[in-house]
Amino acid sequence: MRQPAIFADEWRIYMSLNSEDEVKKALDIDSWRNLSKDKVIKFAAMMPDMSKEVRIKIIEQFPKFKELALAALNVLEKEHESTLASNAQSQTHVHNAYQNIRKVLQDELEREDLSAEDRRILIEQLMETGEKEFEKDTENKQFLDGLFNKALMGVGGLVAASLVFVGGKIVLQRGNDSA
Repeated sequence: MRQPAIFADEWRIYMSLNSEDEVKKALDIDSWRNLSKDKVIKFAAMMPDMSKEVRIKIIEQFPKFKELALAALNVLEKEHESTLASNAQSQTHVHNAYQNIRKVLQDELEREDLSAEDRRILIEQLMETGEKEFEKDTENKQFLDGLFNKALMGVGGLVAASLVFVGGKIVLQRGNDSA
């Protein structure tokens, strides 16, 4: 199977990364301070195609990568907690609204002047609110599951990038020790 031209062009660029400036250009950054989470993953993928000297030079500029990774995880955790809190508040409003609707319907059912048909309709409406609330609860659980999976993927990507950095540093140190 033939690879797309864009990928092939990018691959040729990666194969010739012999300077720090070439790596920055390939990542489309001016400074290592501009290295975003997405760019860290791309950088990690590019590492095998860099010369040993370039890798050493770049990795030496990230002595506090652990702190960077932890800060990114803290931001992710805060965003996740904020989303969960907002979701919980929204769910509470939905459940309260359904309770209020059921209360009104139950009060109507207590009226003595209702026909059998009116009672049947009110009972159907009561049952419908229960079904809708159950559907909303199921939808919310699916949302939370998706949110959890996205957070897990984000953390997994950051951990993978951290392992690549640490692994790269160890490989480079071993290479220096044997040289």
